[in-house]
Amino acid sequence: MTPTPRGPRAFLAAVSALALAVVIGWAAPAAAAHTLPPGIPSTSAAQTQLNSLTVAAKGPQTGYDRSLFPHWAVVDSPCTARQHVLVRDGHNVVTNADCQPTSGSWYSFFDAVTWTGDVSQISIDHMVPLSEAWKTGAASWSTNERRAFANDITSPQLWAVTTSSNSAKGDKDPSQWMPTNTAVHCDYVKAWVNVKHRYSLTVTSAEKSSIQGTIDSRC
Repeated sequence: MTPTPRGPRAFLAAVSALALAVVIGWAAPAAAAHTLPPGIPSTSAAQTQLNSLTVAAKGPQTGYDRSLFPHWAVVDSPCTARQHVLVRDGHNVVTNADCQPTSGSWYSFFDAVTWTGDVSQISIDHMVPLSEAWKTGAASWSTNERRAFANDITSPQLWAVTTSSNSAKGDKDPSQWMPTNTAVHCDYVKAWVNVKHRYSLTVTSAEKSSIQGTIDSRC
């Protein structure tokens, strides 16, 4: 299904444990409030969006390749989408002339930890994974439409998270995986629904049921 005007065309023993965490780059969550990615809808809006999604079985993975979604394009010169999210979602971020962060700290909502080490170890998660999008509508999109989806900094599609949580998620939908940080479950499913809605992607019956259960119990 080609995206509608909602989509691209309109458009992350306690003392010894803490000491070890600091050594390897992890720290306890900062006391300051952490800012979620933009565009997460209210619960009522997310419910309306969920109700409007088309329920269908996922299509095949056949033909999918990550390169079909040109990602980390320049979105805010000279910043790429990845760099933009790192600056947007980090604390005390320092960048070089090419917009590459050289220091800072990043809170990962998926597992409730803060990273203060090598920025290359921070992953930028696509809320709706690229392969998930492929199987639920994006296979029919143009390259430009897939590029817009992969670099969307205006919706809750891109999250700065730990590499381990990003790897654990993989390309799973909410019926298959949810963040270990239960405090973010409501915002997680609302973000997922919003991205699926704005890009006119389909959901499976199990996926929709799981999301509805989370909205009912967590939101």
